[in-house]
Amino acid sequence: MVRQHVNPLSRFYQLPRPLPAPAELFARAELPLHLDIGAARGRFLLAMAQGEPDWNHLGLEIRRPLVDAAEADRQALQLNNLHYLFCNANISLEGWLAALPPGLLQRVTIQFPDPWFKKKHHKRRVLQPELLLAIAAALAQGTALFVQSDVLAVIEPMLAVIEASGCFERPDGDARPWRAANPLPVPTERERHVLAQGLPVYRVLYRRNGLPPPPVALLEQRLGETLEQSPEAADNPANRQVSP
Repeated sequence: MVRQHVNPLSRFYQLPRPLPAPAELFARAELPLHLDIGAARGRFLLAMAQGEPDWNHLGLEIRRPLVDAAEADRQALQLNNLHYLFCNANISLEGWLAALPPGLLQRVTIQFPDPWFKKKHHKRRVLQPELLLAIAAALAQGTALFVQSDVLAVIEPMLAVIEASGCFERPDGDARPWRAANPLPVPTERERHVLAQGLPVYRVLYRRNGLPPPPVALLEQRLGETLEQSPEAADNPANRQVSP
């Protein structure tokens, strides 16, 4: 399984795209919302939407051909609790999250994002501080943020920004540093592929606590201090796992 990258910093992907409100996307917009950032071909959400008819599911993906294919599958099954949108989440998602009705967003998943290893490419990673703070502001206390990857150099910086925010905690009793099992009923295609090769998947489930999101400057300061104390895994070639 080969990952097809796009450069999110290119001019085309830096253009903001207005995202429709939930009422324009779903037949029952009041249902709890699951947001999957980096939905890829969309088959994970396709199965989730069928298994959870009392939830709405929204997948965001930066590769437009994958969005078009996923939307075709959704329409063929006439699923009105599922939608896919093409956008760069770090450009277009913050304002959309801020406009959501309080309590609507109940789950955010970020699974197997593209592995930008080099330090100069860190700004291409999906979970930038501003986006994390927008997610934290939209999630009510007790709701879920689930992240997983097969690459330590990808998951560790994600955890660093999440934990530096102070807005999320791991559920009591969860295994550390990684969950042994996926808490969701459906694995992604990438997850199935990695596990079939006998390779590890690094997973963490977070719950939103009651603390307000900090200013972005404070989050970046905390993050910088964290990385100074513990050099980032991306700079250690031993932590890199090459995608098959």
